[in-house]
Amino acid sequence: MTARTRKPVVEVRRSQRRRRTVSAYRDGERVVVLIPDRFSRAEETEWVERMLARLAAREERLRCTDAELLARARRLTARYLADHADVVVPASVRWVTNQNGRWGSCTPDDATIRISHRIQEMPEWVIDYVVLHELAHLVVPSHNARFWELVNRFGKAERARGYLEGVSAAGNLEMAEH
Repeated sequence: MTARTRKPVVEVRRSQRRRRTVSAYRDGERVVVLIPDRFSRAEETEWVERMLARLAAREERLRCTDAELLARARRLTARYLADHADVVVPASVRWVTNQNGRWGSCTPDDATIRISHRIQEMPEWVIDYVVLHELAHLVVPSHNARFWELVNRFGKAERARGYLEGVSAAGNLEMAEH
C-alpha cells in the first residue's frame, strides 16, 4: 500500500475569521483542512470527508504517468531540440518523490531524467520548462552559454524560471534549478 492509497493523517484547523469557506491542501503526507470555527463536529466530519474526496479527485486528474512524461519529453525534443535529436534520447523520464532540493535532474552518462513530483500541480508550461531544461543537459551537461541558448528556445523560459523562483521564495524552499 502506498502513501497515496492509505488514509492520510488529517489536521483540522478552525478559524474564527473563516465564515463559510472550507479548503484543504496536502502538506507532505498530511492533509490540512481549514474550516470555520463555528462548525459542529458533525459538520467537521462531513467536510473533512468531502475535502479528502475533492483532493483525491484533483490529484488523480493531475497525476501524469512516467509514460506520459516520456511522451512529453519526446514532443519537447521534436519542437525545441530537433537539431540535436540524435543526442536527446532519454533512456527514461520519470517522476520521483525524493528530490526536495531540485525541480529535476539529469544524468547524461546514462541518459536518465528525474522530475520532482512537487511540480506536478504547477502550470503545464512550467513542467515543460523543467523537462526541457533536463533534456538540454543531454546535449550540454553544464550550465554554460550554449546550454542556456538551448533552454531559451522555449518561449516561456524566463517566465517559468521566475515562477519557480517565486514558489521557492514563497515556501522558503531551497530548490535548485538543476
